[in-house]
Amino acid sequence: MNMKTLASASLFALLSLGTLAAQASTQPMEDASVMQYRYGDRLDIQKVLSVKDDQSDACGLVNTRMDYINSQGQRQSVQYRTYATSGCHDN
Repeated sequence: MNMKTLASASLFALLSLGTLAAQASTQPMEDASVMQYRYGDRLDIQKVLSVKDDQSDACGLVNTRMDYINSQGQRQSVQYRTYATSGCHDN
């Protein structure tokens, strides 16, 4: 195997892994009861219980889920996209 073939194969493998990682980060969190937030949706939030990213060490867009209690005392969940910055720095 010559150097050009090896370099091409390595580049293809690297791009394939990057594609898989990008697809994984855009998949919604697995829960059918979670509402997908759309711009302009009005949320009835009395108390926020938790806010979780699906990738804690990412740099870029990630799925985020917020669990909260509404004004009727019912537990609700909403999922939306946020920009994570914790993985953007080499500290």
